[in-house]
Amino acid sequence: MGAFSIWHWLIVLVIVVVLFGGGGKISRLMGDFGKGMRNFKKGLKEDGAAEGEGEGDAKVLKSDEADASGSDKEDQAAKG
Repeated sequence: MGAFSIWHWLIVLVIVVVLFGGGGKISRLMGDFGKGMRNFKKGLKEDGAAEGEGEGDAKVLKSDEADASGSDKEDQAAKG
């Protein structure tokens, strides 16, 4: 078939763990991975909060523009 199956990858993973020592390294590695994910999620939340502040201003400006363009249309309708 040419492609490795999941069993081949699992065997390779076991060999790599045995060669490079599994004594606590995997748990440290997974702990570091968890910390990285936590920091990534925290960064996304902080980034979303910062973007949320700016979006409120943009919405106000858009509604002000809509009001201004609506009053221009009303003035033109009254004249024409």
